[in-house]
Amino acid sequence: MKLTNWIGRSESVCDTATPTPYAALSATFDREPTHPEVGTPLPPLWHWLYFLPLCRQSGIGADGHAKRGGFLPPVPLPRRMWAGSQFTFHQPLRIGDALERTSTIADVSEKTGRTGKLVFVKVRHEVRREREADVALTEFHDIVYREAAQSADIAPPPKAAPASAVWEKRWVPDDVLLFRYSALTFNGHRIHYDRKYVTEVEGYPGLIVHGPMVATLLLDLLRHQMPDAQVLSYEFRAVRPVFDINHFFVCGEPQADGKTIHLWAKDHEGWLTMDATAVIA
Repeated sequence: MKLTNWIGRSESVCDTATPTPYAALSATFDREPTHPEVGTPLPPLWHWLYFLPLCRQSGIGADGHAKRGGFLPPVPLPRRMWAGSQFTFHQPLRIGDALERTSTIADVSEKTGRTGKLVFVKVRHEVRREREADVALTEFHDIVYREAAQSADIAPPPKAAPASAVWEKRWVPDDVLLFRYSALTFNGHRIHYDRKYVTEVEGYPGLIVHGPMVATLLLDLLRHQMPDAQVLSYEFRAVRPVFDINHFFVCGEPQADGKTIHLWAKDHEGWLTMDATAVIA
């Protein structure tokens, strides 16, 4: 079956924005783990604490993800990465809200890069409060599938991160931080916690720091530098993996228009690992 036949497939799941995951992620990010009251707005991207992928254990594949061929197309390539996302925040989501997320396969495309075949899958998520027609959050999620690493592969040249950071915070991504984030998001992908698997099977030098966690830490930086800002839109692009064997930085720089915030992550050597832009009100 052609992978493009999956375009248009859709599924819906419901959840309730309960306070404990909020408090647990606060603790994971080294904030006070206070349980929020009903009506407290969720910080941007913290909706990822809900709608968790509840796949049965018998349905888990060798990489720790759900076996392919259900909602997502059965891409035969072994390596899967979160390449980036784009968000529009229409209305705030709040603790206590009963929520519904409708997910649709928006596009599937195949390309050939310097390391071989690539498959890109774009998923559109729309989050609503139950029984409300208006969408509160629109998210596009970009997934890239790659061939297995080869000894002859040549890594793309790194790009230097901007030197213009107004804000900067250093993070040390140890095993516990990665485990706690995986647990909170029910993410079984072995690249984040199984060192033998990630180094011997997928060919990376260490555990991979979750792209969504880095993207969330970038907005966490914005939230604590500009606590009254309302994020209207946000997009990020993963540029280079971050590994647990070294520290990394999240950085930000407000732009001259007063509404656009350039955010980025860089590794311990100053190479750009994630590039992001937020628009605020």
